[in-house]
Amino acid sequence: MVIARVTLPWPPKDLSPNARVHWTRLAKAKKAYRAACALQAQVQGVRRLAAGKLHVHITFYPPTRRAFDLDNALARMKSGLDGLADVLGVDDKHWSLGIERAGDIGGMVKVEVRHA
Repeated sequence: MVIARVTLPWPPKDLSPNARVHWTRLAKAKKAYRAACALQAQVQGVRRLAAGKLHVHITFYPPTRRAFDLDNALARMKSGLDGLADVLGVDDKHWSLGIERAGDIGGMVKVEVRHA
């Protein structure tokens, strides 16, 4: 059963593990993206859950047709997923993950949350 479906913004390039940015700039980017994803989740109706374990499926819709690695995309999403965890009230250490690359472009990340 799907608990929530959320569309989050594409993570900024500064959050890429391959980016070489100063730690203060990285910290600001992480904080801003975490807050943006938490706000988007709240706006889209996500509420606190009383769940022990969740399965979170992430689908990446890149902004361009340029190739990207799923492992790097997931790393870029870490702050955003932390923001979603804040809203859900379920620590991400209790999540199982599924990730995929969409064939379409769109510059967004769709997240589907289910009971594990």
